[in-house]
Amino acid sequence: MLIHRLILKRAAKAWKKAPGAAVPTICVGNITVGGTGKTPHTEMILRLLQEAGRSGLAVLSRGYKRKSKGFQTVQVDSTAAFAGDEPLQIKRKFPAVDVAVDKNRVEGCAKLVESGASLIVLDDAFQYKKLHASLNVVLVNSHRPIFEDRLLPFGRLRDLPSRIADADVVIVSKCPREMDAEEREEWRGKLRLREDMPLLFTTVEYEAPVPVWKEEADPRYIYSKTVILFSGIADDSALRAYLSDTYKIVEVLNFPDHHAYGRADMGRIAAAVRKYPTAALLTTEKDAVRVLDCKKVDDGVRKRLFAVPVKAAFVEESDAAAFAGILSRL
Repeated sequence: MLIHRLILKRAAKAWKKAPGAAVPTICVGNITVGGTGKTPHTEMILRLLQEAGRSGLAVLSRGYKRKSKGFQTVQVDSTAAFAGDEPLQIKRKFPAVDVAVDKNRVEGCAKLVESGASLIVLDDAFQYKKLHASLNVVLVNSHRPIFEDRLLPFGRLRDLPSRIADADVVIVSKCPREMDAEEREEWRGKLRLREDMPLLFTTVEYEAPVPVWKEEADPRYIYSKTVILFSGIADDSALRAYLSDTYKIVEVLNFPDHHAYGRADMGRIAAAVRKYPTAALLTTEKDAVRVLDCKKVDDGVRKRLFAVPVKAAFVEESDAAAFAGILSRL
């Protein structure tokens, strides 16, 4: 464990000395493995930038678990196997934004700049020691704070908790919709943040389910009182809690994070659909992107499968205004 800590400390020193890109960059990162909401926050940043009239926007991701190699441009009709599920999800929601994947963030940024990008959002680059972003936004899951966690493999920390001090903005994600000033200050103390560090709080907002296969879906299933839920995400507890307010969840199928669905998986899902003939079938947007890669999907699944869109939103209007001001200075 001591050797692991020394390696992480050296990586942090290298990161501090690393150069920036030729254009402003925003890193959306964390200190924990999964579960902080990087993709919804990346999408929130893109929405704010578009609302502010910014053009030349691009997103660069490594494209976790993709099968393609090197720098690749993500298209709306790309597959999750080619691009990775999250980059493809972002491209489909923001078709006007250039989305690319590259394990080498330095080369990836250079190629996006060559293509006309004037601002690049870096998905998960806080531990990438060869590039120092202009603005580092670090997320902390309110349900699993870093001060109550441990380094891998004994916990879910991928980096030293002290690295929170290297952030430019800290966002505590997945918060309750209401937080008082005392609670917010408690977080600052527990995270050991300096007084001038922007500390903001976001919550999760879910939207009405949308059909995965639009032409084949039967919208009547949305009005069912029962649902089958399947997902391959780090933590589905918030989604289950949200759905429980409206539906009776009759079966839950859990898969590994970023799981590539195959024939056997779709067989399990189809069996659940046959078991509950009146239930709707729900999943996440990220999972829906991966399911669409499957060549053979039961007609009953196609008819009943809906994705539940998720958004990150600030708990307080003052936080939203503060963050918009920070973005405007880039």
